[in-house]
Amino acid sequence: MTRQATTVAVLATGLVVAGVIAVSAGIPARDTAILVGVTALASGAAFVAGATVLRRFRGRPVRAQLLVVAVSSLLMTVAGVVAAALAMFISTHDLVALFIVVAVATAMAVGAALQLGDDIGTGTRQVGHLARTMVDGGDGPAAVTGPGELAALAAELADVSTRLDESRRRERALEASRRELIAWVSHDLRSPLATIRAMAEALDDEVADDSATVQRYHRQIRGDAERLTALVDDLFELSRINSGAVRLGPELVPIGDAVAESLAGAASHASVRGVRLVEEFDDLPVTEVSAREFTRALNNLLDNAIRHTPAGGRVVVRSGRDDDGAVLQVIDECGGIPEPDLDRVFDVAFRGDTARGRDAGGGGLGLAIARGLVEAHAGSVEVANHEYGCRFTIRLPA
Repeated sequence: MTRQATTVAVLATGLVVAGVIAVSAGIPARDTAILVGVTALASGAAFVAGATVLRRFRGRPVRAQLLVVAVSSLLMTVAGVVAAALAMFISTHDLVALFIVVAVATAMAVGAALQLGDDIGTGTRQVGHLARTMVDGGDGPAAVTGPGELAALAAELADVSTRLDESRRRERALEASRRELIAWVSHDLRSPLATIRAMAEALDDEVADDSATVQRYHRQIRGDAERLTALVDDLFELSRINSGAVRLGPELVPIGDAVAESLAGAASHASVRGVRLVEEFDDLPVTEVSAREFTRALNNLLDNAIRHTPAGGRVVVRSGRDDDGAVLQVIDECGGIPEPDLDRVFDVAFRGDTARGRDAGGGGLGLAIARGLVEAHAGSVEVANHEYGCRFTIRLPA
């Protein structure tokens, strides 16, 4: 309902109530019309005066505006009552008594308006302080006084402030991760490039001229080139994940087949590292996964587990199901990860301490890629410590 319609409805209700009272009291229709007309004219004049003053007070403090509203409302009532009293020739004594009542009512109305104005002003300042803390940081007021609208606005601002704080924390974490990624990638690019350049120069200058040395240099150059290719592939895959552009391949296979393929590929790596690969399979639900993306995610987890498990240790791959779907676990014997670092394991470029970080494999991107590819399957991956190392758990919906 618009303000105009509301105003008309209130005026009509007032006239109906006045008519009902007059009829109930047995007042003649002519006298009722005179009373209503005189009262309406006097109150209307007071209303015009109050509205004019209130318009001039726009932009002033709410306390001043409420005071104008209270005085204007009381003035309209007094004007109507006094005009009606004079029209009915009320005695001077009764008129003086009426003015005494009006004086007391005026004082009460002005006091109430000032108090309400103070409450609203205080609440407005508190909301303003809360809004400033959204930009500057810090804690806002514990509670906002005043009308319910201000309290609701403060609650909305507090919710927005909380989300902004969380967004700032994520932004700082992403910035730190970006810096760390640049540092690690720069190192990982610089080392093989320096090796390739040195060996290429040695070959060009014929410093290495015997056949065995030349072949070794060729193998080293090829190996470093493959490392660089793998690093570039990881960076490209990570950019697809972060941009939300991951599209699962069209080739879908049962999850058991994907696990078998990953284990077959990891067996030779484990053998070279002297790590025993143990399979503990249970029934898996009928779930299909993208052959390329899911196999790569599982390969990254297996590669991470094998690289960080010392020779003579073992990596257990366990599969099963729960109420929600398939469950895969990769359990290594790396010795565990410090508890404060567990939440960062899947961060880009995170490699833990120096002992875990600067190894021959891994660019610090594998676990981040694994999480992104698993989540592209509407699944999740998490990590926890156990007695001898870490346990990575993949969950996929059935």
